[in-house]
Order: sequence, then structure tokens, then C-alpha cells
Amino acid sequence: MGKMFPEKYRDKIFIAEHGSWNRSIPIGYRVTMVTVKNNKAVDYQVFADGWLPDVREWGRLADLLVMPDGALLVSDDRAGVVYRISYFQN
Repeated sequence: MGKMFPEKYRDKIFIAEHGSWNRSIPIGYRVTMVTVKNNKAVDYQVFADGWLPDVREWGRLADLLVMPDGALLVSDDRAGVVYRISYFQN
């Protein structure tokens, strides 16, 4: 990842979770950040969520791309949009 985000977000794996469609309690609909050490995933954290505010989703994430500056592009195939997640510190 570029240098846009603080150090703790660099060299991580980001996953766009499309979300469940066949569960009584839906899961997913978020971006997860994975920390890898010695080629093993050692930590999973929710990086961005909100596409499933209650039990009815308004977005379904499909893919994610890290831009050279470090911003994340996240595609949403339900809303038909691409979100740009960036970091700015005053």
C-alpha cells in the first residue's frame, strides 16, 4: 500500500466481503484487513463496514484494488458504484 495510510495499515491483505445471501443472520458486507506473518494469517480486523446496517444490505462488495497512492477502490455490484477509501490527517 502506498504511504497514504499510517504504517499499521501497510503490508496487509484487504478483502472485500460480498456478503451472505442464504443465512438467517447475514454476515459479510464489509472490508476486512488481514495481518500475515510467516505466510500465515494471524489477525483479522474489520476495516470498513456499514453496508449491512441491520439485517438488510444496501451494498454488496465485489472486489478491491489498492491504488499506487494507497487509496482503496472497492466495487459494489448491488449499488453499481466504486468507492474510494482514502486517509487524510489534519
